Amino acid sequence: MRVVSLNLNGIRSAHRKGVFSWLAEQSADLVCMQELKAQPQDLTEEMRSFKLGEKTFNSALSCALKKGYSGVGLYSHWQPSEIRAGFGVEEFDNEGRLVAGCFRPDQTGLDKLLWVMSLYAPSGSASEERQASKFRFMKAFYPLLDHWLQQAQSQDHHILICGDWNIARTEKDLKNWRGNQKNSGFLPEERAWMNGLVDDLGWVDVYRNLYPQAEGEGYTWWSNRGNARADNVGWRIDYQLASPNLASKATRAWVVRDPGFSDHAPLIVDYLG
Repeated sequence: MRVVSLNLNGIRSAHRKGVFSWLAEQSADLVCMQELKAQPQDLTEEMRSFKLGEKTFNSALSCALKKGYSGVGLYSHWQPSEIRAGFGVEEFDNEGRLVAGCFRPDQTGLDKLLWVMSLYAPSGSASEERQASKFRFMKAFYPLLDHWLQQAQSQDHHILICGDWNIARTEKDLKNWRGNQKNSGFLPEERAWMNGLVDDLGWVDVYRNLYPQAEGEGYTWWSNRGNARADNVGWRIDYQLASPNLASKATRAWVVRDPGFSDHAPLIVDYLG
């Protein structure tokens, strides 16, 4: 099972840059997209559904009420048995922050049901107001993450959350960590929150679990200023967080730096059935 996660920074812009042609060559089973910046009526048929060989990937979307803002999508050639949009907090559901789908073992090849979520967590870099919103999101989302993981363990299913979390967990996860300790995305309280998901709740950061010592690689976002991407002055802020049993099935994870569809890069993980 191959899972791709990618912040598009605008699905229409990424479409013009060839993201769907690229996806058609990736042998993916699930594709989680973030920051669509579009409403459903803005999407062409190819943006809603694309082909990979003989397989047709259909989408489940959660779009923001505000035009040209946020929005997430979940694409698969498997038909989900259930789809959920949002997580019950109006402020963030109106921004299109989360969409989830449930897939059966006979579809995925796994040993139990799989819930997959595409998440776009708020960024706080634009203003103090946006940072305050980010903190509200963190406060509201943390107990849900605790509940969902406990539920997965008690009800015996897998769960995977793919997306742009807008937080670098550790010093290994960005190039210039010393100069960014007072900046959104690497604030002490943000890192404590993100690390709490792993260390206290029990979620597994799949990439870091596979490559615990990796440094200077695995970055998924670069500023558009200067030559940040060319010089690899990046941040690892896109994650696949998995329940422990599913994470144990991950065999390989990698970031594809080259396509340039967005200021982010795709994070791809292979899981064994």
